[in-house]
This record gives sequence, C-alpha cells and structure tokens, in this order.
Amino acid sequence: MYPFTYQRPAALSDALAALAADPEARPLSGGMTLLPSMKMRLAAPSQLIDLARLPELRGVEVEGGALVVGAAMRHVEVADSAVVRAALPALAALAGGIGDPQVRARGTLGGSVANNDPAADYPAGVLACRAEVVTDRRTIEADAFFQGMFTTALGADELITAIRFAIPKQAAYEKFAQAASGYAMTGVFVARYDDGVRVAVTGAAPCVFRWTEAEAALSRRFAPEAVAQIRLPADGLNADQHAPAAYRAHLAHVMLTRALERLCV
Repeated sequence: MYPFTYQRPAALSDALAALAADPEARPLSGGMTLLPSMKMRLAAPSQLIDLARLPELRGVEVEGGALVVGAAMRHVEVADSAVVRAALPALAALAGGIGDPQVRARGTLGGSVANNDPAADYPAGVLACRAEVVTDRRTIEADAFFQGMFTTALGADELITAIRFAIPKQAAYEKFAQAASGYAMTGVFVARYDDGVRVAVTGAAPCVFRWTEAEAALSRRFAPEAVAQIRLPADGLNADQHAPAAYRAHLAHVMLTRALERLCV
C-alpha cells in the first residue's frame, strides 16, 4: 500500500466536508474492492473517510410503498432483516448469497451499488425493482444510474445514502455463481408489478442490463412457457477464463427459467 490517512467522521456532514476538501480522498464503506485495490497499488487515495458507522446511512423501513435500505447496511444485515424478508424476500435471499460469510459481514449495499462491478448481485435487484438511488444531493432512477463497467451516474464526491426499492407483487433472483468468488457468472432478477414485469441480468455483460424481450413476453403472460423460445444474443456479452459469451447467454435463459419456476408454482 501507499501511505494514507484515516478518518472516522461522526456525522454525514463531516464526511461530505472531508471529501470535498480533498479530491484525492476516498469514502470507505465495507472496503471489499477498495482495500484490495490499495494493497495491489492500483489505488492510492490520500485519505480514507470511513462511512460504516454513520447513523444517517443505516436503517431499514417500508415507506410509501417502497422498501428503503440505508447505504451502510451490511449484506448480512439485509439478509437477516425481518423487514426486508417480509417486504422483498428476494432481496434478502440475494444478499444472503453474496460472496462468503466474511464478505457478507463487511460489504455494504451502498458500496456494492456505487462500485457497479459487472458481476455484482445488488445491481440486478436495484434495476429490476425500479429502485431509486438516494444520494446526499438528489435521487437517481436505476435506469439512469448504471452506465457501464464500474461506471455510474454518481459525481466525484457524491455519496449514496439509501436505496428505495419499489416493492413488487412477486420477485425472485437466480444466479450461477463462480465457485471461488461467489460472483455471478450470470444472474437474473425477475420482478412482477401490476403494470408489467422487469428482468435484470448481471454477470453476463460489462454492466447490468434489462432483458426487454423477456420483459415484454412475461408482461403478456407470466409463465416459464412465455419465454421458452426466447434467447439472449451473445453479442457483446462477457467472455473470459470462466465462460465464453455463448455460455453466459445460455445461462441467462436457464436462470430466468429457474426464477419463473419458483414464482409460478
């Protein structure tokens, strides 16, 4: 690592002031990506501003038909929350399947969404559930938030404070996990609302995306048979040592079918 200083502010306003005062400072939440990057000398922030214990970033509640989860809520807390399990059980299941116990004990919702790793699980839930990303200065709809590999609509010193998930009638998440990391080689989140269905795919492409052809078919008829003949094109999908693009395209259909089979029993 390169040398750096560490701050643990007592309030969100103090954290924002520290970040604004030093363009080379970085916010620290769970540190699941930032700390390994620093150890490999791929990142060299001048300061780490610890957000993990800020009360403004904590909490879970249902408000106005939405599930509101604080950005600093750890994966294990989302998975174990009685409020999340009652309002959006698919999100609790998603959180419980992230990484391993050590990652779930430290990683946070806001950190994962802000990082926007191509194979992260949370972006699929955020995009499928019509979520709003609430920051210290505005609210960003999920459709506009995820812009590309590790790229979001966040400004340089803008912090996520909470995520507002529109609670669906039904939802399920299925993923084919990479054995060593637990990351999604391909994951599919299905969310059904009164006015239609949203299907988000993660792990298959450089950025999470909506599978609009599947959405249209399922909005007409919500059943596995409705998408039996639909296939995701392999063009533009990820290809690496774990799987070629065509295999990930195949996995997307398999994961979609499994999610629908769970919901249509």
